[in-house]
Amino acid sequence: MPSDDHPNLGTLSVWAGEDEDLLQKPSAVPVVHSVSFDYRDVDEWLEVALARKRGYIYSRNTNPTVYAFEEKVRQLEGGEAATSFSTGMAAISNTLFTLLSPGDRVVSLKDTYGGTSKIFIEFLPRFQVGVSLCDTTDHEAIEAAVAEGCKVLYLESPTNPTLKVIDLARLAAAGHGVGATVVVDNTFATPINQNPLELGADLVIHSATKCLGGHADALGGVLCGPTDLVEKIFHFREINGASLHPMAAYLLLRGMKTLHLRIRQQNESALKIARYLEAHPFVERVFYPGLESHENHDIARRQMRGYGGILSFMLKGGFDAVRTFLPRLRYAHLAANLGAVETIAGPPATTSHVECTAEEREALGIPESLVRYSVGVEDPEDLIADLEQALAHAAQAVG
Repeated sequence: MPSDDHPNLGTLSVWAGEDEDLLQKPSAVPVVHSVSFDYRDVDEWLEVALARKRGYIYSRNTNPTVYAFEEKVRQLEGGEAATSFSTGMAAISNTLFTLLSPGDRVVSLKDTYGGTSKIFIEFLPRFQVGVSLCDTTDHEAIEAAVAEGCKVLYLESPTNPTLKVIDLARLAAAGHGVGATVVVDNTFATPINQNPLELGADLVIHSATKCLGGHADALGGVLCGPTDLVEKIFHFREINGASLHPMAAYLLLRGMKTLHLRIRQQNESALKIARYLEAHPFVERVFYPGLESHENHDIARRQMRGYGGILSFMLKGGFDAVRTFLPRLRYAHLAANLGAVETIAGPPATTSHVECTAEEREALGIPESLVRYSVGVEDPEDLIADLEQALAHAAQAVG
């Protein structure tokens, strides 16, 4: 006969050893895989459930590991609150669908990330949301579109994949002039190089999969901003279910321990490589805001602390040159990612704008001869030598 002191083996298998606080202040944030969280006090449980007290009830809503990741990004970006998502596109789509309703209008740029462009071109119009996509560096045209009225002004700087830079403070002021919520995708810059909230943005978004995580092993997205706005978007996300997994949050947290070191190295290496490519006879044009020749270099110098680890360049010889050049690279993954410790290269047709047709890419001003090159933390001299041999081979192959 079992008793409270001596339960049966089946009961022990379920409950034994789990009544102590197992965390014991670990020096590394633990991965809390639990779907739900136990409460002995119903009143306390109710306080947490009604968001009157911080705590955890169900991991689709909140989770300790995920909260630690959100808090790290929040402090780096200087926001009041943060919430996370299963992917960067989940962060972008949840934000737009929270803030926009039928009859509203959004103003954005022609040079946003391909998935974002798809939302503007394909999905939002189906919900009777008006979309105005402006020439990215024509600030007067953007301000004129905003002045016609909009609910959201959605910006990205530097842009993916042509590294255009826009004056965030100037455009945020224009957005606020008509009562718009100003959202900035800060994935390329990272909070190490740029803080859009300090420049007037209301919300800042990251695909945490990229530079924040830095090791190409975890998907995630994150949003920072004022508490009232973040809570609205959090509510949409918790009901629609695009939650960040605790294991992904752990991997992103671990990657962010070295964020400042990685970005410092990538800033330095990317500038050296951009200058090398700019002087190469087989390279038609280089896109990198750290170059004095970049059309928005003065803006970048004013609003950024570093120019980032991603650049792009056009090859002479069109897409045939790209096909020949990329497989010759020894120190680069040919993959649809960026911001990792390893160098990654690829054309927009298979990376940033794979969702778009060739005609859509052309309309967005993205040439088929473009190569996006995400600089890793390798020695820049080795990367330059690798580029040299690949370019020489491509130049010879296409004549």
